[in-house]
Amino acid sequence: MLPPQIGPNSPLFIVLNAGSGNADTAETRRVIEEGCAAAGRKHRIFLVDGRTTVQALAREAVERARAVGGVVVAAGGDGTINTVAQATLGSGLAFGVLPQGTFNYFSRAHGIPGDTAEALQVLLTAQPQPAQVGLVNDRVFLVNASMGLYAELLEERESYKARYGRSRWIAFFAGLLTVMRGHRLWNLRMAWRGQERDIRTPTLFVGNNPLQLLQVGIEHADAPENGQLAAVVLKPTGVLAMPGLLVRGALGRLGSADEVLSFPFESMTVKTGRLHSPRRVKVATDGEIAWTEMPLLFRVSPEPLWLVRPDSAPELEAAKQ
Repeated sequence: MLPPQIGPNSPLFIVLNAGSGNADTAETRRVIEEGCAAAGRKHRIFLVDGRTTVQALAREAVERARAVGGVVVAAGGDGTINTVAQATLGSGLAFGVLPQGTFNYFSRAHGIPGDTAEALQVLLTAQPQPAQVGLVNDRVFLVNASMGLYAELLEERESYKARYGRSRWIAFFAGLLTVMRGHRLWNLRMAWRGQERDIRTPTLFVGNNPLQLLQVGIEHADAPENGQLAAVVLKPTGVLAMPGLLVRGALGRLGSADEVLSFPFESMTVKTGRLHSPRRVKVATDGEIAWTEMPLLFRVSPEPLWLVRPDSAPELEAAKQ
C-alpha cells in the first residue's frame, strides 16, 4: 500500500476544536495562519465552536481535501483527533495533528511536538507514514478503548474537569474518587487466537499506544509496534485495593501487580457470559463514551492512518530505556 503523495503545494484542511485542552483558540489560529503564510501553504480552518459538530466538520474537511489532494488535520485533544481520524481512515489522504489536549498520547508517541508552531513545521515539512489504528465494532481508537470501570472513570473525569479545570492531578483524584465508590464486576467471555476464556473483571482496557502502556508499566507495551493491540484486565479485587493500583499505574508498575492480566492480540471477540446479558454497553474510545452493541470485536484495522510525522519519536524512545 503506497502512502499518499504530498508536497509544498498540498493545502491543509484543519479541524480546530475550540474546546480542547487549555490552549487559547485565537492564539492557536494566529500561529497556524502565520506559519502557513510564511511557508506559502494554502489552508482552511474549520472551527468547532458549538454550532457544528466535530464529525460534520471532519467529513467536510475530508471531502474538500479529497478534491484537491490535500491533507486533513486535527487540531485538538485525543478525542478530536479520534473523530477526524475516523473520517479520514480509508480515504487515501494524509492525516496531520496539531495537539491541543491535556495528555496528547497519540501525538507524543509519534514524535509530534506539543507546541503548535513546532507541530505545524512538522506538518509543513514531513511526509506521511503508516500509523496503526485500532477498531472496536468499526469505531476507531488510536490510544485506547475500554469498557467497565475504566470507561466509567473517564466519563466522571470529564465532569470533574468541567468543574475544576483540566490537569493531570485533577484526572488522578477524579479516578481515585470513582474507584473508591465501588464497581460492578463483568462476566466476560473473551476469544482470541483460537482460544476462549471466561474472565470476571471490573474493567477491560485495550491499548493501542506504546507510550501510554509503557508509562503505566504494562508487560506487552510493544504490542502496537508489532501490529497488535494489548488487552489489560483486572482480576476481582476489593475497593480498598483499587487506590493502590492507581498509584502503581502512576509509578509505572501496574503490570507487576498480581491483580493485572495482560496479553497481546490482533483480533478479539468479547461477549458477556450471562444468559440475560445487555445488548449494549458503554465503551470509551480515546476518552469519548458511546453505547456500543454487543458482542465487541476489537481488532487492528487492515489499513493504516497515513500520519504526517517525524522519522523519530524521542519521548517514546526515552520511555523504553
